[in-house]
Amino acid sequence: MLHELDVHQIELELQNEALTAAQGELQLAAAVFAHSADGLFVCDRNGLTVDLNPAFSRITGLAREAVLGQAPASLAALGVTKDEFAQRLEHALLQGHWRGEIRGRKANGQPHALMLSLAVVRDPAGQVQHCVGAVSDISHLHTHAAELDRMAHYDELTGLPNRRLFADRLAQAMARARRGGHPLAVCYLDLDGFKEINDQHGHALGDQALIGVTRHLSTVLRSEDTLARIGGDEFVLLLDLESAHACDAALARVLASVALPVQIGEHMVSLSASVGVTLFPSDDADADTLLRHADQAMYLAKEQGKNRVLHFDVQLARSQQNQREQLARLRLALVQGEFRLYFQPKIDLDHGRVVGVEALLRWQHPQLGLQPPLSFLAFLQGSELDHLLGEWVLAQTLGQIERWYAQGLSLVASVNISPDHLLRPGFAESLQALLAAHPHAPTELLELEILESAAVTDLGRAAATVSRCRELGVKVSLDDFGTGHSSLALLRRLPVDGLKIDQTFVRDLSTDRNDHALVTAVIALGVAFGCEVTAEGVETLSDAAELHRLGCRFAQGYGFARPMPVDQLDDWLVAWRANPAWPCQVG
Repeated sequence: MLHELDVHQIELELQNEALTAAQGELQLAAAVFAHSADGLFVCDRNGLTVDLNPAFSRITGLAREAVLGQAPASLAALGVTKDEFAQRLEHALLQGHWRGEIRGRKANGQPHALMLSLAVVRDPAGQVQHCVGAVSDISHLHTHAAELDRMAHYDELTGLPNRRLFADRLAQAMARARRGGHPLAVCYLDLDGFKEINDQHGHALGDQALIGVTRHLSTVLRSEDTLARIGGDEFVLLLDLESAHACDAALARVLASVALPVQIGEHMVSLSASVGVTLFPSDDADADTLLRHADQAMYLAKEQGKNRVLHFDVQLARSQQNQREQLARLRLALVQGEFRLYFQPKIDLDHGRVVGVEALLRWQHPQLGLQPPLSFLAFLQGSELDHLLGEWVLAQTLGQIERWYAQGLSLVASVNISPDHLLRPGFAESLQALLAAHPHAPTELLELEILESAAVTDLGRAAATVSRCRELGVKVSLDDFGTGHSSLALLRRLPVDGLKIDQTFVRDLSTDRNDHALVTAVIALGVAFGCEVTAEGVETLSDAAELHRLGCRFAQGYGFARPMPVDQLDDWLVAWRANPAWPCQVG
């Protein structure tokens, strides 16, 4: 009997201990539920709230009494409808849980973002007993993200889009312009005189001036336009236009708005702006290039007097780009040895002898074949390559003179010198160094052919350079005489050894009375000034005969020989000496 009582006592004690433990667990769970920083709520199997903790009311702004017995997902605090909550609850039933972000408003109307978690509690039989939800306020994360986004995409001083955001909007605007067929103006605006304001009044006042200009600009722009600050006093504009004609009117308003005075404390400051603009898709470039083109136009506006709008010249830019590309290719051609010298004989009409040759440049293009000088010389004008290629031609010609002289041939080789090359400082000194590098080439066998335009550009320098070259023993002749600004004063001041009559007058010598008279006059001038006169472009022996009758002693042209490489010239010289075409065939 006592044994049975002991067992029963032990069972009661165990039950009490289990009950005590269960109560402790419940108390712990209740404490966690009550003090959790997350808002917790419990729904029954029908989705009605049966309990919630204080944090739920704090986060949502809803009193406990307003939520109990309600479906929490139908509340504006959770930002979803009953149907949406049902869908999420269904997902939780299937998967055991659901977690996601929702947007809503507190009871006071303040928007907030919540992270919502749902978990399903089942009994041992697998039937749904409860749904437990947890919400946490993550609005601060969105606020922080928005602040980071603002810092990344907006100018801190003016609040305008910065360069990064502008690039995004430019890409979108270009896509719209392509789809809609309307032009897009990309404008680069730089304030005139802003540095002086900073220097006189300090950077703080300068910053206020920028804010004031921003405010004025914003009043004349439409909502669909974009104004951005990309640094310092530089702004960029995107204008969606109905037509290209609308651009100038819009930018006139922009200039007027910038010119409005800005009151800053006791100071009143006034500014102006220089604006460069390019229109897309007329200027069909990528985004970076469009901005660079607008920037280039802005700098030209500055140079032309400021406070103005200047459009980027697409055709000029394409021409300049082509110029740069051609120059780069020609520079490569010089490095790779693609240039060739051809020689055209010069005939003494008094005796029928070959007295000289003219060195003519050709380009042996790997794909296009042999290219004449007219196809590439224009790209050299004003460039460093013009000088380098000119030096190469002189060096090659002097080397050829040395080889001919060693063979017993005393041929005067003439070289065309461009105006830029001749007027380059140190031309005579460079020529002297080339002559010294070819000591076996008699200096009197080198002739420089210069154009009238070189003398007209700077007659004093040209005359001094020509005199210095002649002191070195080199001959100098005036090429294409009659096509430029030929005058007696030019011949009087420019100490040349010869004149070359341009082929445009020689070609129609027999059919054009004016050309005949002009050729006669040039020959007379040459004789009067003691210059050798050479006619170029002589295509027939009858023209050569008429030139000789008029007193012209020297001639070159297709009537005698075409320009040829040196190996062909050597064979031609042998054939000419054996059977000269002049004067044997002329009566």
